Amino acid sequence: MQAQRKLRIALVSPKGPLYRHRGGIFKKSLRYQPLTLTTLAALIPAELNMEVTLFDEGISDLPLDLDVDLVGLTVITGTAKRAYELADHFRQRSIIVVMGGPHVTLIPEDAQPHADAIVIGYAEDTWPQLLRDFAAGCLAPRYDQAPQLNLADRPFPRRDLLPSQRYLTNNVFEATRGCVHSCDFCVVPSAWGRKPYQKPVADIIADIRQHGARKLIFVDLNLIADRGYALELFAALIPLRLQWYGLATVLLAEDPELLELAARSGCKGLLMGLESISTANLRQSRKGFNSPDKFFNLVESLHQHGIALQGCFVFGLDHDEPDVFLKTAEFAVQARIDLPRFAIVTPFPNTSLYKRLLAEGRIVTKNWELYDGQHVVFRPLRMGAEELQKGTEAAWKHTYSARSIVRRIRHSPAPWPVKLGTNLGYRFYAHNLSRFYNCDWIIGQTDAPITKVASPTGSLIATPDRP
Repeated sequence: MQAQRKLRIALVSPKGPLYRHRGGIFKKSLRYQPLTLTTLAALIPAELNMEVTLFDEGISDLPLDLDVDLVGLTVITGTAKRAYELADHFRQRSIIVVMGGPHVTLIPEDAQPHADAIVIGYAEDTWPQLLRDFAAGCLAPRYDQAPQLNLADRPFPRRDLLPSQRYLTNNVFEATRGCVHSCDFCVVPSAWGRKPYQKPVADIIADIRQHGARKLIFVDLNLIADRGYALELFAALIPLRLQWYGLATVLLAEDPELLELAARSGCKGLLMGLESISTANLRQSRKGFNSPDKFFNLVESLHQHGIALQGCFVFGLDHDEPDVFLKTAEFAVQARIDLPRFAIVTPFPNTSLYKRLLAEGRIVTKNWELYDGQHVVFRPLRMGAEELQKGTEAAWKHTYSARSIVRRIRHSPAPWPVKLGTNLGYRFYAHNLSRFYNCDWIIGQTDAPITKVASPTGSLIATPDRP
């Protein structure tokens, strides 16, 4: 009797047009290995005996002649257009297509027509059930996250299924999900709510040990959202004698005990969303716990503990005027932020910001590939769209001028090869922005050719692989 053929699955992370050019401005991909595909691969039920292949379009081309039974696409808003193109192509070839990820969770009605099934929310329970249904021939059109998600005792990500040499690092880990705050431009409250989810600390330590990581990145959106949990995690990391990078809020600097323990646990760099030097902007964005008056002390406190800061600012908020760009850039230099980053505020679908701008008639395009933090997709309130685009470029150039780099990094606790290399990388980026966009468009023209530029993710500090 002939053995039944294994069911074959392809899991795909699609990228927008610029990112498919191996990093956009940069010739080489500067990404760390994403966790989504490797986590989904680990969750495939063993009894189904399925064959899985992973494709990350950020590092390699996706063959369009795949011989598989099911294609799974993980989608963020900026890659939705490409994901839909791929989904339509494979469905025309009679291949089952499943879609999930932040964009699908935010706006499922947008994705549903392009897929045989969509997954809403976190997939730890729904993805295995979907695959069992698929194998049994009873696939449902939609799978919603179970209300009681438990991250304990989950299999370790299959990091071996993606080529480690094609990334800056594959030492990427996740301890928590979600965030307790409700910033109006953030996708987290709209997509997953404010309830935090946590992996048992013992599970995280076991994963680090089995992978053999000595320098690693935590991609948690807010690693200190639960103080008690963060204290437990940092204490457990100390015996491992490793170095780690991650994301947190400015509130860390107001908790001396937690900050001290983070440093002792091996924290060497943090990404923090500073967002704006305007208190009015911060209040409107529901991020009033940020205080520009405290940003200087924040940097000093982190540096005293040997922690470098990647400080992120957004432009285009309602209280921004044309002078905000150079004011913010010079502020970042004077504050001695190790690695400042600038983005254009993006109203991701169904976030509070999106709903408000939509109600005000200020959304000018729903071409999702422009929703990546580097395009103007709405009417700014106190400046023109071209002013916003060119002003953002001016902020980059000022901050990464040779003089500004020297003024900032001489105070940085990061090793000289790291801080110099990352700053020179961003300097190259800043001075090549104009090669990758065209501002000759009229605001209000639907799907107008708005600016196109890819932002690097390689840095001494972690950057989330999600919006």
